[in-house]
Amino acid sequence: MKVLLVGSGGREHALAWKLAQAPGLAALHAAPGNPGISRLGDCHPVRAEDGEALLGLARSLDVDLAVIGPEAPLVAGVADELRRNGVAVFGPGRSAARIEGSKSFAKDVMVAAGVPTAAALAVARAPCVVKVDGLAAGKGVFVCETAEQLDDGLRAASAFPGPIVIEELLAGAEVSIFALADGRQVVPLAPAQDFKRIGEGDTGPNTGGMGSYSPVPGMGDDEVAELVAQVHGPVVEELARRGSPFVGVLFAGLMLTESGAKVLEFNCRFGDPETQSILPRLEGDFLGALAAAAGGELAGVELTASADAAVTVVLAAGDYPERSDTGSVIAGVEEAEAGGALVFHAGTALRGDLLVTNGGRILSVTGTGATIGEARERAYAGCERITFSGARYRADIALSASSEPPGEGRSGR
Repeated sequence: MKVLLVGSGGREHALAWKLAQAPGLAALHAAPGNPGISRLGDCHPVRAEDGEALLGLARSLDVDLAVIGPEAPLVAGVADELRRNGVAVFGPGRSAARIEGSKSFAKDVMVAAGVPTAAALAVARAPCVVKVDGLAAGKGVFVCETAEQLDDGLRAASAFPGPIVIEELLAGAEVSIFALADGRQVVPLAPAQDFKRIGEGDTGPNTGGMGSYSPVPGMGDDEVAELVAQVHGPVVEELARRGSPFVGVLFAGLMLTESGAKVLEFNCRFGDPETQSILPRLEGDFLGALAAAAGGELAGVELTASADAAVTVVLAAGDYPERSDTGSVIAGVEEAEAGGALVFHAGTALRGDLLVTNGGRILSVTGTGATIGEARERAYAGCERITFSGARYRADIALSASSEPPGEGRSGR
């Protein structure tokens, strides 16, 4: 099977890494890809949002499946353009991708589907959560526990285009739950927990994600299956009822409150950096499952997770999330990989033979092991081997999970 992977981040590198292991893969292409992906397949200088150019590329390569990684091209309708012209696509069309592209649309779908979620508030009054209604690269959510934080949150949210959504502030442990969907059926994947804030102890502004780990204590197969049946299944059914079948991966960010699980947000794609922790644990025919979803034939497909754990730590630019970094030389990646870590490229580029920075989140370093603690040690050992000017990373990713009893977890928004 010839595959075209759309995107250029750490999530896409992890997807490419997993797809490259598939026995059924004949050729892997990426658009635009990154230096890490180029070691696994052929990269083409086509922007992820350019549907017309992607269609031309898919036709010229005679691909059997397009896998769209990022949310922006999905919300823009790239999947629709490819499908209309006969290309099989793993990724929802524009109308279904609104589940991430519009918080208000997602809220309407959840209410219609009977899925519990945070209550919408008519008046902004602390404590509450301020959300940008549209896409914001993971930086459009502001947790406001005080009046001062609310003022700051409203000011920051107003810098993004479009309306603002105000919701109640929920308390509990957060978990990310993923399910493949073929428009009608859903197949659960392993859970993960991510770390959104830039600072240790979950302080500072939200980012695209500073780390993740899988499995999540207290979240076994039965618990995940139950949540997918309660959350993902009804939403996929409601979208189909509206004539917007969801084909791809549906990602629910959940808060496990005292009164049960409630949805914080939906995403229409794999998480980043959750994917970097989930895929190393995945067992089964991943490429076959994506193709089955794209063809509306998930019945009988099952993907399991190994008993091992994975921990991912993001190496970011010194001024991230305010500013990115470009052109700083990166060293130590090969040493980190030789030490057993998986290193996924996110914001990197090649300048001649030199690997340099080219973004905000530069690299994701993943460690695996028999326990979360062991995986964590390997991830941080890899981070210590990698250097570039201003490099920063959180030192507390999966720290509590490496020693906490089952059922415990981080508190969140």
